[in-house]
Amino acid sequence: MNSDYTDSNPALGALYAKHIETIAARHDHALEQAGASHAVIYSGNPKNAFLDDYQMPFKPNPHFVNWVPLTCLPYSYIIYTPGETPILVYFQPHDYWHVVPGTPAGYWTSRFDIRVVHSVEGVAEHIPVDREKCIVIGEIDDDALTFGIERVNPNTAMNILHYARGVKTEYELAIMRLASQRGARGHIAAEAAYRDGQPEFEIHRAYCEAVSHTDSELPYGNIVALNKHGAVLHYTDLDRQPPAESRSFLIDAGAQVHGYASDITRTYSNRDERFRALIDRMDTMQLDIVAEVRAGLDYRDLHVATHKMLAGVLVDAELASGAPDTLLETGVTSAFFPHGLGHLLGIQVHDVGGFMENESGTTIDPPSGHPFLRLTRVLEENMVLTIEPGLYAIDMLLENLRGTPAESHVNWDSVDWLRPFGGIRIEDNIRVLLNDQENLTRDAFALL
Repeated sequence: MNSDYTDSNPALGALYAKHIETIAARHDHALEQAGASHAVIYSGNPKNAFLDDYQMPFKPNPHFVNWVPLTCLPYSYIIYTPGETPILVYFQPHDYWHVVPGTPAGYWTSRFDIRVVHSVEGVAEHIPVDREKCIVIGEIDDDALTFGIERVNPNTAMNILHYARGVKTEYELAIMRLASQRGARGHIAAEAAYRDGQPEFEIHRAYCEAVSHTDSELPYGNIVALNKHGAVLHYTDLDRQPPAESRSFLIDAGAQVHGYASDITRTYSNRDERFRALIDRMDTMQLDIVAEVRAGLDYRDLHVATHKMLAGVLVDAELASGAPDTLLETGVTSAFFPHGLGHLLGIQVHDVGGFMENESGTTIDPPSGHPFLRLTRVLEENMVLTIEPGLYAIDMLLENLRGTPAESHVNWDSVDWLRPFGGIRIEDNIRVLLNDQENLTRDAFALL
């Protein structure tokens, strides 16, 4: 990794102590409500492909990463007891087939009682003796990995931790700014490769080189879509040859630092001025939506308001006609914009807790007619979320409007014009403030 992301970063070290205090306090509360005395947090383990000895890329338990910035440390455990220094059981096998984890080092080490073990069986002696007072947090696919602890991922504790994770600490925010800067570097490189006439596969490679990630290190599979591929919301096929004619480019790609993700989308036009003007109009709309973000806002209301704003864009672009409420109620806006406005962002790209009303686990349904919205909470200070409106020519959804009251509101000639361009999505990562917002994405591009 580049030097500004290393574990010796003094700015991160200064924030980390307070972060650990916050995470410990959340676990104190979760343990108390669960009637337990110790949390045993498992990092996870690699998984083999079916009927094969090939191991899938390792993805750590996000609850483990929430404590410590170690994303490549399988078969390890954090043992937390309120009022005591957390124990990190650090698995360092004797192995000559693979690279093994090195000596623990970095700004985080002083906050743990680190105990190195060389076998999974060696973990057992570090687990609290009173197993009935323990809970395990993590994905367990072998009962032996619980070491006799019967309570695995109890809902009472998990709901508390998931709800709390929606609000980020200053340490997490600092890391996510770095992840945004890293992602912005990749987007700049990807646009340059697109302007150079490269195919999707080479654009993807340019992005990965700029962010210094292998594919398995990316927080999610890059969406690198030329022309009509932009209408496939999760397009990941990556053509090896450039198209005969380059019209448009949509890239949805992120980066990670210490396990925390950025999630950024941009759309570009090659030479078509009409499509470029539509991108500009969507960019203006996206910034108007971002400007509404603040603590106390019901994100469901912002999603519905976005559809009404999009109705105005559709009318201005001569893609549809009618009043905003009419285009919303007849399903026209949903056909052009079928996904949700955004989601919580953090260790997981679609971070947990987006539907939670409270720490008891009560959930909030998305608005009627908008089943794919991943965030339904009232926004709180220091949440980080995405704002990603889109406008696409998706044949299947548009054809569903035929024979309905919506059909007469669609300008089908303009839809035919849009089809070869696929669509537009613009996505920023936003920190919620009391009466304002911080745009991590735009700040990162400005910094570069």
